[in-house]
Amino acid sequence: MMAKEVQPIFILPEGTQRTSGRNAQRNNILAAKLVAETVRTTLGPKGMDKMIVDSLGDVTVTNDGVTILEEMQIEHPAAKMLVEVAKTQEAEVGDGTTTAVVLAGELLKNAESLLEKEVHPTVIAKGYRWAEAKSQEILAAMAESVTPQDIAVLKMIAMTAMTGKGAENAKDKLSDIAVRAAKLVMDTIDKNSIVDRDNIKIEKKVGSSVYDTELVEGIVLDKERVNPGMPRSVKAAKIALVDSAIEIKNTEIDAKIQITDPAQIQAFLDQEEKMLRDKVQKILKSGANVVVCQKGIDDIAQHFLAKAGVYAVRRAKQSDMEALSRATGAVIITNLDELSEADLGKAGVVEEVKVGDEEMTYIRDCDNPKSVTILVRGGTEHVVDEVKRAMEDAIGDIAAALRGGKIVGGAGASEIELSRQLKSYAESLSGREQLAVEAFADAIEVIPRTLAENAGLDPIDILTELKSAHDRRQKWAGINVFSGKIVDSWKEGVIEPLKIKTQAISSAADVAVMILRIDDVIAGGSKQDSGRMPPMPQGGMEM
Repeated sequence: MMAKEVQPIFILPEGTQRTSGRNAQRNNILAAKLVAETVRTTLGPKGMDKMIVDSLGDVTVTNDGVTILEEMQIEHPAAKMLVEVAKTQEAEVGDGTTTAVVLAGELLKNAESLLEKEVHPTVIAKGYRWAEAKSQEILAAMAESVTPQDIAVLKMIAMTAMTGKGAENAKDKLSDIAVRAAKLVMDTIDKNSIVDRDNIKIEKKVGSSVYDTELVEGIVLDKERVNPGMPRSVKAAKIALVDSAIEIKNTEIDAKIQITDPAQIQAFLDQEEKMLRDKVQKILKSGANVVVCQKGIDDIAQHFLAKAGVYAVRRAKQSDMEALSRATGAVIITNLDELSEADLGKAGVVEEVKVGDEEMTYIRDCDNPKSVTILVRGGTEHVVDEVKRAMEDAIGDIAAALRGGKIVGGAGASEIELSRQLKSYAESLSGREQLAVEAFADAIEVIPRTLAENAGLDPIDILTELKSAHDRRQKWAGINVFSGKIVDSWKEGVIEPLKIKTQAISSAADVAVMILRIDDVIAGGSKQDSGRMPPMPQGGMEM
C-alpha cells in the first residue's frame, strides 16, 4: 500500500521568507554588529572620517555617527534599529551617537556568547535590564554639578565635543562662541537652565577660514534687500514682521472687467497704485524703518518703501520670522491694519553684507536676544558642513549639561569606573542573570578599548593600566590618546554631560533587549513578485 502523501499547507503568501530560532537571532545580531563596526573607527579624538557617496554623486565626509548611518541608507530591519538608537541620541543630546551604537553592538556581541552557552534570551534580557538600572544609579552618584556661571567648565565641554572633528584646529574660538550663544538664549524655568537648540540658528557660507566663524547677537538672513534704492544699513532699526503679501490680491473667482473707455484703464491702474500706497503708508505710520515680509512685495510697493528709506526683505522663511520675533521682540502681523508701534521689534543695526559671493542681511545688536545666529565659515563645502555638525554637537552638549546640571569625566574614565562598579554588583547576584550583568559590564569597556585602538595604542595594556588606576580610587583616570598615558580627565579638561552617558546606555540596552527577544523573522515577498504567476509545479505538461 502506498504511503499517504501529506499535502503541504501554506499560511504565508508566496515569496515570503522566514528565518526562525537561533538562525534568526544570529542574523539579527550579526547585522547589528556590522553597523557598530562601521562607525566604531570614528570614535574619539583620533577617530577617522567616512566618505559617503550617494546615488546622485553627492559626497559627505564626516565622522558624526548619526550622519554616517543616515547617509548609508541601511535596509536590514535589525540594523535599522541601531540607526534609530543614533537618531534618538541625536534628538535627546545632540552628541554621543557613535558611543550609543558601538555600545549596542557590543552588548549584542556579548549576548551571543551567552546564547552559545545555552543561557535563555529572556534571562539575558532581564540581566541587561537590571544592569541598565544599576548603571543609571552609579552614573548619577558619580557625576559632578555644573551651573551657568561655570564658563570655563562649559567651554571644556564644548571643546571635548569638537575634538576629533573637522573644527578641532579652531576649537578655542568655536567653543567660546558656542558657550556665549547658549548663555544668550538660555531661559530659567523652575530653577532649571533650559537652552533650546532651535533658538541658535547655524548659517553656513563657504569662503574665508574656520577662524572667521562669528556669533551674531540677532539673526542672519540669507536674503538681500528687495530694491537697490533702499539704504544698505539702518541704525536704531524698528522692525515690522509681516506674514501677508504686500501686493494686490487676485480675486478668488474668475472675474471679467469690461472697459469701454481708455480712461478706465488708467483709473484701474491708479486704483491699484493707491491700494499699494495705502499698504506702505500703514507700515510707515507705525514708525517701521525695516520690513521683513514672509510673502511677496510688489514692485510699486518696493519703490514707495525705497523712497521712504525703508529696508525691506521678502520671502523670508517662517522659521526665520519666528527667530526674528524672539530676537527683536517684534510681533508677527498678518493684517497691516493692525500694525502699530508696539508691534515693532528693535535692533541696533540692520545691514546688507556681502559674504562670499552672496548678499546677506544681518540684524544684529538686539537687546537681550532670545534667538541668535552662528555664521560658520570654511574653505570648502565639506569643511563647512563638518564644522556645522561640530557646532551642533557642542551646543547640544552645553544644553544637556545645563539642563541636567550634572557632568562627568570623559576619555573613557566614566566607562571604566561604571564597569568596575557593575562587576561588584554582579557578584552580589545569584542565578544566571549574574552572567548577563557581567556581560553588560564587559560591554561598557568597549568605549575606552576603542579609543585606544583608534589611537594606535595597545588596548590590553591601556585597559590594564586604567583598571589599576580606578582600583586606587582615581575615578577620573582616562586615556590621553595623544601621549598614550593615563591622565586625570577632569584636570585635562575632558568633560562631558552626564546625559550623554545615561541616554547612550539606556538606548543601547533597549535595542539590545529588543533584538535578543526576536526568534522569528518573517519577511514578505516584494510587490514585484506578488503580481506574478506562481511557478509551474514539477512534472507539469510539456508542449
